[in-house]
Amino acid sequence: MPNLGQILTQLWSADALWVALITSSVAQFLKPFVHMWRTGEFDWHQIAGTGGMPSSHSAMVSALATGIGLEHGFDSPAFAVAAIFAMIVTYDAAGVRQQAGRHARALNTIVAELLTGHPLEEIHFDELIGHSRLEVLAGVLFGIACMVLWKYLIQPFFL
Repeated sequence: MPNLGQILTQLWSADALWVALITSSVAQFLKPFVHMWRTGEFDWHQIAGTGGMPSSHSAMVSALATGIGLEHGFDSPAFAVAAIFAMIVTYDAAGVRQQAGRHARALNTIVAELLTGHPLEEIHFDELIGHSRLEVLAGVLFGIACMVLWKYLIQPFFL
């Protein structure tokens, strides 16, 4: 049975995990700035919202799969699992969640039209749920780049 020190050492050495988590956080932090660059309006709500550029979920799973591939080989079963997981997450981000956002937009329009002149409670659905394919691609490329930068440019200075 490993002690706490051994567990912490193992977690620290699992850089594919924590670099993927940091990559996701950085991608999420970039969203208000990318939104400002695209629209001219700065919106801190973008930092906590779903959707937007780049996809932090896609960045995270891409960084994780890249890290596992670099550590264990791109022909390893661990990479196969991570790659399939990444494909499911990115497909969901650009497919299912994007469609849910479109449905929410349509429902909001219908509710707004129905409420005109009626004393009903207004219901508003979140429309920015999913990502465009470009946002997902940007997340994938960002995740891969972050992991490669870590493995080949940053990590060697710590060893």
